[in-house]
Amino acid sequence: MLNSPQLNTSGKTVRNDKEPGWPEIGIMGLAYIVLVLGIAQIINMTTEDASVISGISFAALSGLAGLGAFLAAYVLRIRSWEAFGIRGTSGRWLLAGLGFGIGVLLFTRGFALIMYYLGFSGSTQASYESAASGGTLAFIAQFLMIAVLTPIGEEFAFRAVLTNALKKYGPWISIIGSALIFATVHGLNEVWVAAFVTGLAAGYLFYRTGSVWPGVIVHATYNGSITILTAVVANYL
Repeated sequence: MLNSPQLNTSGKTVRNDKEPGWPEIGIMGLAYIVLVLGIAQIINMTTEDASVISGISFAALSGLAGLGAFLAAYVLRIRSWEAFGIRGTSGRWLLAGLGFGIGVLLFTRGFALIMYYLGFSGSTQASYESAASGGTLAFIAQFLMIAVLTPIGEEFAFRAVLTNALKKYGPWISIIGSALIFATVHGLNEVWVAAFVTGLAAGYLFYRTGSVWPGVIVHATYNGSITILTAVVANYL
């Protein structure tokens, strides 16, 4: 059963009056769209499709757009790190994030294998694959962008703001609703399922702990594992 983490010492639920709401969702969404569209246009104009630089740049964009969107929501009204779930949590929940991340990886790889054998193939991640397999320096840069910066930026935006603001409507709307939006932002393509499952796992952990960091671990575990697998397959298999 899902429970809100906001409890006082007597065990009674305590709600903070200063919590993210629809204004934060609105400004976060607007800022995210503006940043993604604007910076993506610059990347497309200055790099070649499926190039190493393009892959690293788009990976950086995911994180930077998320951080920019979060900061827009942060400065709007509340300006409290804890209100957005930027707070510590126990080592047990961080380990749970690692376990969830491995579970997401295994599920999505199994799903991708099934889709492949059913005849559904193709990838919209060619530039990411080029960066991951483009040599040592390119791999390090891509890993830092996609497995460190992107999880922090996207979790700050989609969990610290979106899941957080929706939690007043209950766990199902908060977790599933934010995961659906998170997945759709990634596009209606082969990435959608992975993004949705990642969003479910990260949203559940955020709802349970009130902290964004377990979700960051989920996200980082999945993204980092995919980047490593891509490099291994491209260079050694």
